[in-house]
Amino acid sequence: MTTDHTIPAAQRVESLITEVAEVRAAVLAAEVRSTELIARVRDQHRESARNLVHYVALRALDIRGLQDRLAEVGVSSLGRMEAGVLGHLDVVLTALRAQLGQAPDPDPQALTPVAGREILARDTARLLGPEPADRRTRIMVTMPTESAHDGDLVAAMAAAGMDLARINCAHDDEDTWTAMIAAIRAQRGPGRTSPPLIAMDLAGPKLRTGPLLPGPPVLKIRPERDVSGRVVERSLVWLGRVDDQAARGIEGALDAEALPLAGDAGAITEALSRLDEGDEVRLTDARDSHRRLRIEARGSAGILLSADKTIYWMTGTEVHALDAVLTVGPLPGVEQSMRVHLDDTIVLTRSMEPRPAVTDPPFVIGCSLPEVFDDAAIGDEVWIDDGRIGAVVTAGGTDALELRVTSAGPRGAKLKAEKGINLPDTTIGIPALTDADRSHIPFVAAHADMVNLSFVRSAADVAQLIDALAAEQAEDVDITLKIETVAAFEELPRMLLEAMRWQDVGVMIARGDLAVEAGFERMAELQEEILWLCEAAHVPVIWATQVLESLAKSGLPSRAEITDAAMAQRAECVMLNKGPYIEEAIEALSDILSRMGEHTSKKRDMLRQLESWSL
Repeated sequence: MTTDHTIPAAQRVESLITEVAEVRAAVLAAEVRSTELIARVRDQHRESARNLVHYVALRALDIRGLQDRLAEVGVSSLGRMEAGVLGHLDVVLTALRAQLGQAPDPDPQALTPVAGREILARDTARLLGPEPADRRTRIMVTMPTESAHDGDLVAAMAAAGMDLARINCAHDDEDTWTAMIAAIRAQRGPGRTSPPLIAMDLAGPKLRTGPLLPGPPVLKIRPERDVSGRVVERSLVWLGRVDDQAARGIEGALDAEALPLAGDAGAITEALSRLDEGDEVRLTDARDSHRRLRIEARGSAGILLSADKTIYWMTGTEVHALDAVLTVGPLPGVEQSMRVHLDDTIVLTRSMEPRPAVTDPPFVIGCSLPEVFDDAAIGDEVWIDDGRIGAVVTAGGTDALELRVTSAGPRGAKLKAEKGINLPDTTIGIPALTDADRSHIPFVAAHADMVNLSFVRSAADVAQLIDALAAEQAEDVDITLKIETVAAFEELPRMLLEAMRWQDVGVMIARGDLAVEAGFERMAELQEEILWLCEAAHVPVIWATQVLESLAKSGLPSRAEITDAAMAQRAECVMLNKGPYIEEAIEALSDILSRMGEHTSKKRDMLRQLESWSL
């Protein structure tokens, strides 16, 4: 709407006062309607609950025209009011009335944005620990399995800047978690007086593809070649006992595949004693190719071999020397997959029996969640393997769903076992807390600082977790809601009000699943709206999934993920996933967050002095 500048300025201001007052009345009316919900929250969250209700009511209005008209008369355009809606509206009304010489009439009890930001800072410290010395945003890191027995790795992660350690209950077991926790509790980070906090993820319902029958037990090992095909580094293979790490030590510092030997331990030891470094051995591989290898070293439990040609090892491969024969023991079957193309048929089955990997449709594979077959309807979208395969339900039944592939890339996509399934159109009638989750809650209550609730979609899911923690008298264990689905996004205001019955609460934006559920095009919009809503509720946000993923996995970041990490500074915490280069990723993220923290805070640009330019 364009302002009519023929209207006298005073009349325009009077009109704006009326409009802002109407907005104020609307948010107060919403508070009255939500009185019962607000009354249920803890006293420490009461102001936050009111402000959340005010913000939801405000965003139900389209005030873009009002924002433009306010800016034209030099008054705040309501763009940064999340932390204190009512107080901000009162400030705008006071400024407008001042232009007409009228006395201000603010509500002295109204929460201002400054006071709201102070509440958010308080609750962030309670949930995520004290603010690090050199940045405002905390760093959470997913713990790899090896951290259970590698104290040096945990120490390096803490020294690099890890503020919170995340343990995923979908992996490992309680003995492993106990060892991880002991290693974490022993650490101190730079400028810290306490170890990293411990967050434990409850896995929630597992919606994944079923198993495929393994392929033949074959392992391909090849030397490194240059662009001309010349061998620049021979391949290495440790052939020996692989169940005894100490006995294997000869290959510990080398990049060598480890293959087991079959047979009696005494016979193996006797055969190995006849071999020496520099000896040549021979074999016929799975393709009937004859290969010669060199013994680079010999230990008490095996030999280190090198080769300058590609070898397909398999169970039962015989390695011959002049006076000895060694036989390769059982190898795992090759992981199988099925390549699907546009318009192919996939059949999801209730049965989780391993299926053969076929080359022609229909491609049949199990689905780990039986409730899907009761709740999915014809026309519902299905996404598999982080969105690599898109499909639509074309036929349903109690034991199978028939899907037509709608997205698989120009060369098709591989349908694999144990890959995630997302059904954004389907309401699945199953609670977020599974029996397995409930069995883990006593351990979580005894050891964790925070529990992350996966697959949460409703206030009822939140209530179940609160009741389960209360039964364990675990009020000192905080709650984080993982927003992974569109249903969770749409129910977030009610879930937050329910969570405010607990002491401390946070939100994790699980961007991987959420992007698949909502569509990549909408993902940027959703994560912004979650940040805004949580700021209004004074709830800390954890920005998660694929942050600096290339750096953590390969040692080299992509340009886009550097920008993404910089944007993450607007959250109170950023989560990194595990990878071989996790220490470098933590250090890089800490540096990025420290630099960007001087420039932005939430939606506000912080105008510190720049030394970049001069004229």
